Amino acid sequence: MNGPSASNNGHAARAKLSRRGFIAGVAAGGFALAVPARALAGADDSAWTSLLERYVVSSEDGINRVRYAAFKREAYGELSAYLREMQRVRASSLGRADQFAFWVNLYNAETVRVVLEHYPVRSIRDIDLGGGLFTSGPWRKKLLVVEGRQLSLDDIEHEILRKDFGDKRVHYAVNCASIGCPNLQRQAFAGSRLDAMLDAGATGYINHPRGVNVANGRITASKIYSWFSEDFGGKPDLIGHWRNYARSELASKLDETQRISDYVYDWGLNDAG
Repeated sequence: MNGPSASNNGHAARAKLSRRGFIAGVAAGGFALAVPARALAGADDSAWTSLLERYVVSSEDGINRVRYAAFKREAYGELSAYLREMQRVRASSLGRADQFAFWVNLYNAETVRVVLEHYPVRSIRDIDLGGGLFTSGPWRKKLLVVEGRQLSLDDIEHEILRKDFGDKRVHYAVNCASIGCPNLQRQAFAGSRLDAMLDAGATGYINHPRGVNVANGRITASKIYSWFSEDFGGKPDLIGHWRNYARSELASKLDETQRISDYVYDWGLNDAG
């Protein structure tokens, strides 16, 4: 299943709607003011890494898939416990890189939990948590509380990671449980190796056909690059971004053409069964 046919059902529309909703929530006093009673200086992400190593498998086609059935049966409680601890972290006290890693881990872990709660499903878009008139899926529901702020997945992705950090490589880090998405990594993100992990995610996705594919003199790219064109810039900037991470085979093909003919995305669940 490819991405939405109407723009108001895509990631870009969710980003705009989320931004308005987030700001409105603050103005209306919708976020609790109390800081959690026990705020940790940081999170122990070894539990998340353990879960990723046990239930995320690397497939021969280069796509990491999640053993959702086994995960739900065996370790849903472990994931829920990890998320409870994450919500007790005083994220604002962390260093910049650690904050970025914290929000990525929180986003990815909560996304997996939402899928597990509703599994089996064919696509995360089938999980409708009342996101609004022009969007489906779980992204706009307030599911988490960090330092007294009620947060949705959209709030984390668009209002915190994209807006506050301004690093386009975030799109290779957050995972929306779909085949078309960059891989869910088998280790938790960590501030101490953040750049290396972000670069690895970018390299893996850009050099995979679902990221950038060049055939017959034409480029077919992921809809991520059209949904978030403001993050990647115009066509010259985008192709330059791809070149920065392209391996020799893709780089030589990009030398032959700069014609982007189509954008595609597969919303099918990244399920290993």
